[in-house]
Amino acid sequence: MDFTAVIIASLTVGAIGLVVGILLSILGKVLAVVSDERVEAVRNELPGNNCGGCGLAGCDACAKAIVDGEAAVDVCPVGGAELAAKIADIMGVTVEAGSRKAAFVHCSGNCAQAPLAALYTGAADCHAAELLGGSGRSCEFGCYGLGSCVAACPFDAITIEDRLAKVDRDACKACGKCVSACPQHIITLEPYDAVAEIACSSHSKGKMVMNVCKSGCIGCGLCSRNCPTNSITIVDNLPVIDQSTCIRCSVCVDKCPRKIIRFDFPVS
Repeated sequence: MDFTAVIIASLTVGAIGLVVGILLSILGKVLAVVSDERVEAVRNELPGNNCGGCGLAGCDACAKAIVDGEAAVDVCPVGGAELAAKIADIMGVTVEAGSRKAAFVHCSGNCAQAPLAALYTGAADCHAAELLGGSGRSCEFGCYGLGSCVAACPFDAITIEDRLAKVDRDACKACGKCVSACPQHIITLEPYDAVAEIACSSHSKGKMVMNVCKSGCIGCGLCSRNCPTNSITIVDNLPVIDQSTCIRCSVCVDKCPRKIIRFDFPVS
C-alpha cells in the first residue's frame, strides 16, 4: 500500500473541508437574516387565534407586520385596548386605545316578524341560498338565518334563533369574520357602547316593507323629524344616525312605530 498517496489524499480532503467550512462560516455571517427579538415578544402577546381579524395571515404575520411598521400596534381586534398597550410598550410607542367594537345584525325579521314566503330545502348555508335566489325569506334585504356567520365566527359569539342571527356582544371579539361571511351585508362592526343602531336593512318603500315584515323600517321619518339634535337623516328609505351628535334622549325610540331603533342593547 502506498501510504504516501493515502496521506496526501487525507490532507487534501482535510484541506478542502477546512476551506469549505471557512467559506460557509463567512457566508453564514454575510447572508444571515437579523432576527428582531421584538417579533417574538409581540407574537407571545398575541392571542394565537389566527382568526385573520387583523387582515393578515395569522398571528405570526401580524407580529412581523407590527414590528416592520406595516401594521398598527392596535391592529389585533381580539386583544382590545389591553393588548394594544402591551404591544405599544414592546415597540416603545404610545397608543390611544380605540373603543371596543362588536358585531351588530341590522335585521329584526325573525320568522314571527317576517314569515317565510317559500320553503327552502337547500344546503344550510347563506351563500348556497344566495345562489338559489334566497332562503325563502319574504324580505329580500333580511337575514337568511342559515348560519354562515355562525360557521365563520371563531369565538362562538353568534347563534341563530328563529332564523335570525343573534350576537353575544360580550363574546364577540370584532374579528370581522361574520361581516365577510354574510352575503346580505347586514352585519357591521359597531362601537360596543354605541349610542343607537338601526335593526333593519330594508331600502324598500313603506307599503312594500309592511307586506313582508312586521318590524321592518317603513321610512316614515318620524325619528328624523322629532330628533332634537337633527342627528337622524333618512337615506334611501332607512334612518342613518350620527352618533357623534346624538344625545341619547330616546325620542326616536319612542316615536318609531316599528321599534327598530335600539339603545343600550345587550345583544343585537
